[in-house]
Amino acid sequence: MKALIHTVALAGAVFVTSAHAQTTFNAAVTSDYRYRGISQTRLQSAVQAGADHAHSTGWYLGVWASTIKWTEDAGGDGKVELDLYAGKRGEIARGFSYDVGVLRYLYAGNELGKVKGFANANTTELYGQLGYGPAYLKYSHATTNLFGFVDSENSGYLDIGANIDAGKGITVQLHAGRQRVAHNSASSYTDWKIGASRAFGPATATLAVIGTDARKSAYASPANGKFLGKTALQLTVRATF
Repeated sequence: MKALIHTVALAGAVFVTSAHAQTTFNAAVTSDYRYRGISQTRLQSAVQAGADHAHSTGWYLGVWASTIKWTEDAGGDGKVELDLYAGKRGEIARGFSYDVGVLRYLYAGNELGKVKGFANANTTELYGQLGYGPAYLKYSHATTNLFGFVDSENSGYLDIGANIDAGKGITVQLHAGRQRVAHNSASSYTDWKIGASRAFGPATATLAVIGTDARKSAYASPANGKFLGKTALQLTVRATF
């Protein structure tokens, strides 16, 4: 695992100043930060921002951050999620694409490992994706404990979906996923999303319906008891520049 991370970091260092690379930035506001169907913000709004650096060879690096509430609500600390990722994407054959990489979720100062019944929230996943046209199939595999679940190393998430061009600048987003939490079947669940987005210059607005079949007992907010996987509308406005 360490060797893979070091290899990706070295590849990034090689192309980070290359004339064949491009850096883009993004910023967003969302009515509810949902990750794999579960609210990270106690069903409240979030502010997000990130940067991506991609090389013409297909290698890329990125960083992304969002405000959160769940680590503090669980009895730890921390109000920000920081994601660091790197990988390589490209085309296998005409119409068939791939994307492989590593992603590290960091929750600075979360201290959940000191809270009874929790492990440290910081998580590392390896991922691989195959795409054909607008459709994709992706699998993410945790090489550490998963988001604070004790003894959850080797958990996995299977994601299938499609982003379909509906014309007039509208994209229809379809998604279904299955989160398997190792050694914790009560916390495993399926999530889904149906949405539509439209670009307005550098900004894109997305309205989606998101839901899960997660157990309320496993994903109720410790702060107010509300179910964090409930079916709800989500509005997100994102700008790229």
